[in-house]
Amino acid sequence: MVREMSTSELASRIGTEDEPLIVDVREPDEFAAWSIPGAVNIPLAELPARMSALPADRELVTVCSSGSRSTRAADTLAYSDRQVANLTGGMLAWAIAYDNVLIELGDVQLVQVRRRGKGCVSYLIGADGRAFVVDPSLDIDVYVQLAQEHGWRIGKVLDTHLHADHLSGARSLAAATGASLHLNPADTFDFDYEPLSDSDRFELSGAGAMEVVALGTPGHTNGSTMYLVADRALLSGDTLFIESVGRPDLADRAEEFARKLYASLRDKVLSLPDDTLVLPAHYGETVTVRPSSLVAATLGELRRSLAPLSFDEATFVAWATKRAEPRPPNYDEIIKANMGRPTAPLTALRELELGPNRCAVSA
Repeated sequence: MVREMSTSELASRIGTEDEPLIVDVREPDEFAAWSIPGAVNIPLAELPARMSALPADRELVTVCSSGSRSTRAADTLAYSDRQVANLTGGMLAWAIAYDNVLIELGDVQLVQVRRRGKGCVSYLIGADGRAFVVDPSLDIDVYVQLAQEHGWRIGKVLDTHLHADHLSGARSLAAATGASLHLNPADTFDFDYEPLSDSDRFELSGAGAMEVVALGTPGHTNGSTMYLVADRALLSGDTLFIESVGRPDLADRAEEFARKLYASLRDKVLSLPDDTLVLPAHYGETVTVRPSSLVAATLGELRRSLAPLSFDEATFVAWATKRAEPRPPNYDEIIKANMGRPTAPLTALRELELGPNRCAVSA
């Protein structure tokens, strides 16, 4: 029998002992451009001839762009007495699938919200009935609901930088909740907000018991900003990931931005203690995301695993600029929208986001 599997169920099983085998029946070029980690690609037309290569003792989940081809594939596989499910809504639904993980930082709770199909990560930081939200995606109801579940009122919304690979929900979330919006004016925004300065401190709980400190870290963009939470966790934006470092702008100004990025990493990041928990704004396809585990690493772990963090300036700049690439697809349109100059309503621009993030420098 074929059943429908929701994106939330699939997200809860990837990375566990109960992980199904994902059979992507799109064409190879579609699969190469964007896929679910661990999926195998068998185009629908080739499925009957290649079906015998699929395991008979493991649940199979078929997926395509929106669910049409995968429904036919699931029916075909079901005739072979396999346990089969069809991913409802296909990759379009996976693009807006979310899960979250909660950790305690003393009296503070931090919720990591993962947009699984895009590799985007955002955060709610809550204490004493209040919360800050950092790097929200456009699906703002996700954050409103989480805040309600925890009894928090969202008081501040912040972005780590002017995003180029996905639409920011910061402005919409602030408007919907009455929260103040905080952005770094070194990036360009054509709407009202409260400008961030380096070392700004935001008190979340009484008498300064918990602070979020803004750390200006230019390099990925001029306005890139990290947030140090309770002196224990670093929301590192696109400056530092757990598998690489941020892209120093893109090919047209790579050397200039690589020098800024090197200085930011040296002066603002590597000066922190090794037990600082690094929580990025993105993760790439090489990162395994598990339902109950943070996408995170300690700074000490990253010092040991990421060679660029030990480079001198000349070596770092040469390494980063050599790997600079042209602007990714839809870069200009997404930038314009996030600056406040959308060429169409944001809901109509959602398809511009489809595909993986491209914010890290490849190893």
